[in-house]
Amino acid sequence: MRRCEMMGWRLAPVSAALVALIVPAAAQDKADPAASLKLPKVSRAAPPSSNATVNLINLLVKQGVLTEEQAGALVRQAEDEAYVARQAVRDAATKAEGAEKSAATAVEATSPRGTKRVTYVPEIVKKQLRDEIRKEVMEKAEKENWASPGKYPEWAQRIRFYGDVRLRHDSSFFPTGNYPYTVNYNAINTGSPYNVLSDGTYGNPYFWPTFNVDQDRHRERLRARLGMEADLFDGFYAGLRIATGESNAPVSFNQTLGGSGGNFSKYNIWLDRAFVRYSPWNDIALSGGRFDNPFFASTDLVFHRDLGFDGVAAQVQHEISPGFTPFFVAGAFPIFNTDFNVGSSLDFTNTNVLPGKAPSRDKWMFGGQIGARAEFSPDVSLKFGTAYFDFTNVQGKLSSSCLVATATDFCSTDLLRPSFAQRGNTYMALRNIVPQYDGTNLLPQYQYFGLASDFRELVVSARLDLGQFHPLHIVIDGEYVRNLAWDAADIAAKVAANPLPAGPIAGCSSATNCTQVYAGGNQGWLGRMTVGHREIRQLWDWSAFVGYKYLESDAVLDAFADSDFGLGGTNLKGYFVGGSLGLGSNVWATARWMSANQVAGAPYAVDIFQLDLNARF
Repeated sequence: MRRCEMMGWRLAPVSAALVALIVPAAAQDKADPAASLKLPKVSRAAPPSSNATVNLINLLVKQGVLTEEQAGALVRQAEDEAYVARQAVRDAATKAEGAEKSAATAVEATSPRGTKRVTYVPEIVKKQLRDEIRKEVMEKAEKENWASPGKYPEWAQRIRFYGDVRLRHDSSFFPTGNYPYTVNYNAINTGSPYNVLSDGTYGNPYFWPTFNVDQDRHRERLRARLGMEADLFDGFYAGLRIATGESNAPVSFNQTLGGSGGNFSKYNIWLDRAFVRYSPWNDIALSGGRFDNPFFASTDLVFHRDLGFDGVAAQVQHEISPGFTPFFVAGAFPIFNTDFNVGSSLDFTNTNVLPGKAPSRDKWMFGGQIGARAEFSPDVSLKFGTAYFDFTNVQGKLSSSCLVATATDFCSTDLLRPSFAQRGNTYMALRNIVPQYDGTNLLPQYQYFGLASDFRELVVSARLDLGQFHPLHIVIDGEYVRNLAWDAADIAAKVAANPLPAGPIAGCSSATNCTQVYAGGNQGWLGRMTVGHREIRQLWDWSAFVGYKYLESDAVLDAFADSDFGLGGTNLKGYFVGGSLGLGSNVWATARWMSANQVAGAPYAVDIFQLDLNARF
């Protein structure tokens, strides 16, 4: 008896639901049957209707496809059909209601007096309905992306943003006894040429542009970088990064707070990375644009860790036996590209202006490296590599004889001067200036300066990682460099002809007593040991390091060397020590002390203390 009662209650609502699903919702609207007898008014300027069919007919009338009479007949036909549908709905509902009442009457007739009927849906039916509804809703939610507002669309999930911010306190301490007249060749070469006769005679140091070597400085500095990498398709990747910086110097993103004019002036943002990379397999990567250093470098002896490389590079590696993976890297990198509007020069030999512009002096670096990574056990690994870098058109050359009447005049080898430099490399005068007189007075001689040495660098790098105390590691880094193009005799001759102090020269006992005898070299090395966590990512992660650096004047291009040790450049030796401590997830502090001295030439020393607060995201 109870089973019949339950079936009677279940049939009625199910019948009504089936009817509602079969008949379109638009046909269930209330309507007056008499309205279908009236011919609807159709106009070319008819306002929009809530009925899509009427709107379409009005549009066809407006475009002249249908006449108003034809349209009126179609609208009437549509409304007639809608009326029939509504009647069918009402009839179905009436029949369903009658069936429900009949079933209820039948159940009541066979039920004892006082019987109560309760609608019952088995638990298995409820679960099936819930699963079906959940599936439909989730499919729609994922398609329309409204149920998961924190989830990116598929194309956005292939883009990754990253960045970091570093706050730094930087103090430079100069001892007494430094030679105060170290010439700032970068200031000359990136500005107007220097008049070597500014005081009427050669060699008065009070007129030279020089570095600060005796006044302590304390700076608060900022570095901020924001990057994006996109996984495109079929092994293609792209990346961009912007960064702060006081200038477009290649080796520093530091911005001194209060700099750039002070008074809370805004700071520059530079395009630091922009590249496309193709990696069809995990063992091969081809890069083009501006990207990170593609070569393995265990230290920043040769290239500063922040240096970006312009050009193209190929990286190949393959594990040929368990734990042993050789690798090869090669690339071509433009350092300087000649401007289309570069100046014309006055050739003194022919006493006329050369036709057209000066020839191209494009500068390139070509590099190759071969090495391997060897894993002796899960806790011990060694990575090593040997690289060779060949630089073209970076060495200065004496120009043809030229007349220089003003600071804007151009000589044939002016483009060979470095477009950026730090300090340490040896310099030569570029212009072969023909003296000119105004009556009895010698006219100004505006001079530019170039590098006295050529550069072909052989670099050996190695890193030993001892991880038996995991998560703590002991990491030993070492690097050696030798400039194979260095020619001491050739450089010494160029130094002797330079009207200004040209680099590491001997006999500088005072400002006016400085013998132009070359004392530079072509080698360098750096050793460092680090103990602690390999990466500082969590609270109380830590590491400590100590090392020693020795880099002679013309071992590498000073433009690309570390910008912190000794305030940047070459011809430096000394030790450094420091450590890092995690203050939270991806937040850590670093302190370091660096003590540098001149390798050769006039006395120079500086001690630097840096305290950093780093945040990464």
